[in-house]
Amino acid sequence: MTDLYDTQRAMRRMRKQAMDRGVIAILDVGTSKIACLVLRFDGPGRFRESDGVGSLAGQSSFRVIGAATTRSRGVSFGEIDAMQETERAIRTAVQAAQKMAGVRVDHVIAAFAGARPRSYGLDGAIELADSVVSEADVARVLASCVVPDFGQGRQALHAHPVNFAIDHRSGLIDPRGQIGNRLAADMHLLTIETSVVQNLLYCIKRCDLELAGLASSAYVSGLSALVEDEQELGSACIDLGGGATTLSVFIKKHMIYADSVRLGGDHITRDISQGLQVSPQKAEWIKTRHGGVVATGMDDREMIPLGGETGDWEHDQRRVSRSELIGIMRPRVEEILEEVRTRLDAAGFDHLPSQKIVLTGGGSQILGLDELASRILGQQVRLGRPLRVQGLPQAATGPAFSAAVGLCLYSAHPQDEWWDFDIPADTYPARSLKRAMKWFRDNW
Repeated sequence: MTDLYDTQRAMRRMRKQAMDRGVIAILDVGTSKIACLVLRFDGPGRFRESDGVGSLAGQSSFRVIGAATTRSRGVSFGEIDAMQETERAIRTAVQAAQKMAGVRVDHVIAAFAGARPRSYGLDGAIELADSVVSEADVARVLASCVVPDFGQGRQALHAHPVNFAIDHRSGLIDPRGQIGNRLAADMHLLTIETSVVQNLLYCIKRCDLELAGLASSAYVSGLSALVEDEQELGSACIDLGGGATTLSVFIKKHMIYADSVRLGGDHITRDISQGLQVSPQKAEWIKTRHGGVVATGMDDREMIPLGGETGDWEHDQRRVSRSELIGIMRPRVEEILEEVRTRLDAAGFDHLPSQKIVLTGGGSQILGLDELASRILGQQVRLGRPLRVQGLPQAATGPAFSAAVGLCLYSAHPQDEWWDFDIPADTYPARSLKRAMKWFRDNW
């Protein structure tokens, strides 16, 4: 745990140095596309030291001055499986964004969707030596949280304090300066597979870039697609990407659960390609132009030309009805949504005061998806787009860029995490088995 704590603190220092220089790049490494945005931080004092525990810690204003996307190569299920191909794709996106911005960037903050994320709920409590809670007390109570034995080959990516309690007063955002005798804390820990992260770190290093931060796509998509009330009252953000579908649950403006389903829009495209015997490129065009999941009486009469260049006239002139296309797409979409519902049930989503679900990501643009999702998930469902940020090109304002925009917000407005506090080396949390993700039923 010591190495992890030191590594995360080093990345935070590197991020602060890059922001002090005024320019940093964010990189969304997805299965279908790689997006790069270059951010410029404005004015003197553009970075302010943390002044609170939570979403307002370390605020700074920024503007997007460069943006580029390229087709992703060498990435499956949100994880790198062909290093050289991914390196070329990242170089292409970063160089194009740098050219548009007119500046060179050396530091990037990256987000990815794979690595099999797993959530844990931790809690800890201490007796206060002084009646007034200090910064050192917050560090001690976070260090007292018992970290579960999440096994070899995994490491922590996020460790957010989501709730503080002084004596019998719970629901505190920042306990510092308040008076009491006993301080308790709840913390959300998100772990991922180490090998996936190491591959991403190595690929970014091969591109002559320094990593100044790392985030889960599930987390940053929620930051950009959920409005403030939804983050406060309790909502789930489902990001339908190309190779994986991520989901995150927020309450009190904190993420308390994250997971991923290793199915996405590319699997729907593959089903169309195999079912209609067309190329993957043609299948993607058909899905985008004519796809849907809810059939109507008109769909039997709407014919879709499949085209082709095989030289066989009968084969190249084939046509299918839109209802046949929906018949291919709907089972896969239902499978994805059923898997999402299973994950939400395991997280205890039904126990939250508000149970709104927001769909985002490129796959969320399939016609009728919100209606089908409402039936399967049994909750209020809406389609979400990323929040507007200054300087963002019009082409990058769609649902497919929720993770990229969320990463901008994460880089400029980071929530305090466990490693943002000076914890003495002799009080690092010890690992032991503990039940996970049941705690927030009692606390919220």
